Amino acid sequence: MSNSEIIVSLDIGTTKIACIVGRQDEFGKIEVLGHGRTDSFGVKRGVVSNIENTVQSIKTAIKEAEQKSGVEIHYVNVGIAGQHIKSLQHRGSIIRENNDDEITKEEINTLNSNMYNLNMSPGEEIIDVIPQEYIIDEEQGIREPIGMLGNSLEANFHIIVGQTTAAKNIYKCVRKAGLEVVNLILEPIASAEAVLGEDEKEAGVVLVDIGGGTTDIAIFQDGIIRHTAVIPFGGDAITEDIKEGCTIIRKHAEDLKVKFGSALASENKEEEIVAIPGLRGRPPKEITLKNLASIIQARMEEIIEHIYFEIKNSGYEKKLIAGIVLTGGGSQLKHISQLTEFMTGMDTRIGYPNEHLANEVPDEMAMPMFATGIGLVIVGINRYEKELDRLELTDSVSKKQKRKHKIKSKSTENRKSYLDVIKDWFEKDQVE
Repeated sequence: MSNSEIIVSLDIGTTKIACIVGRQDEFGKIEVLGHGRTDSFGVKRGVVSNIENTVQSIKTAIKEAEQKSGVEIHYVNVGIAGQHIKSLQHRGSIIRENNDDEITKEEINTLNSNMYNLNMSPGEEIIDVIPQEYIIDEEQGIREPIGMLGNSLEANFHIIVGQTTAAKNIYKCVRKAGLEVVNLILEPIASAEAVLGEDEKEAGVVLVDIGGGTTDIAIFQDGIIRHTAVIPFGGDAITEDIKEGCTIIRKHAEDLKVKFGSALASENKEEEIVAIPGLRGRPPKEITLKNLASIIQARMEEIIEHIYFEIKNSGYEKKLIAGIVLTGGGSQLKHISQLTEFMTGMDTRIGYPNEHLANEVPDEMAMPMFATGIGLVIVGINRYEKELDRLELTDSVSKKQKRKHKIKSKSTENRKSYLDVIKDWFEKDQVE
């Protein structure tokens, strides 16, 4: 594959909205054709709180990405996060009609699709169903059941659930910005694709994406996703603490955190002082870096305690050989990996998406804050290739027809996906 389909990701975050236009090169690396980034004014804790502000921010990011890439953007892969996201484990099964026949891909698809029919609480929908392992005639641990024989086919599933209203608001913002949503992708899964290696997933690893409004967690073991969670705290909570603790305005608090912030107070000296400009002729305000770090450390300890609770709650605490990988904008805080190691006793590193990027990509793209955006492109490419395989399109079909076929084919499957439910609501709302 010399040049894959161009895929566009849209990361709608609490502090920034980022759009990345990318494709896969002949070496399997992501080539970034262009990107756009703008401040996010309508999102709080990963959930849209102001439709118009979010729409304007999306339009700004898209326009910048279009100018840099020379690509007209119509379709986007959108990340979804927020404290409403939760996960659960479930086992599904089917009894096969003829045990002399080989297990087919259609049977696997049926088993997977059945999981979307589970009863959820009012206002909740299943976002994604991820098969973990298959069981044939009580023989466990089977990864690839196609072609095998057996009477019964079972599977353990990791099911991700979200509130319909939160997704509706994201979808509405994207549509009002003149775009079509191709996939709604859980952000921690996208981030994991960008910064984790297959060996880490096999050994057992915790992916922690520290964003502005939320901290997303994904736990992998034996190459399988085992647990996902969203903690409703992130970098913005630290900024608010600095603002309150130092009695300064929010902009100065954010600047202090980015330029001088540290997650370990013991690494700073009392005599290290930074001056903040005074308001309207007032004298400058002096703040010690040790005091600043103490405020940051207190909040970071709370976030890490939540992370460690989720690790223990997953039941895989003793099986995570690769430890913790921190990514997202919040992971760029100084000494954060040392504090995490101290509190959890687990090896910790900062995750950069550079392993999956082509050589000529701008250095800025290799920063942890763009891990989700790069991951959304990777997941988008993977899903696009799978969709083409599923449709068994011939070489004579043009790329444009492939794209149209792909978009339309979503509603032809034998179950309604989370995105289909949101689309149906939006179309009904438009008619009314």
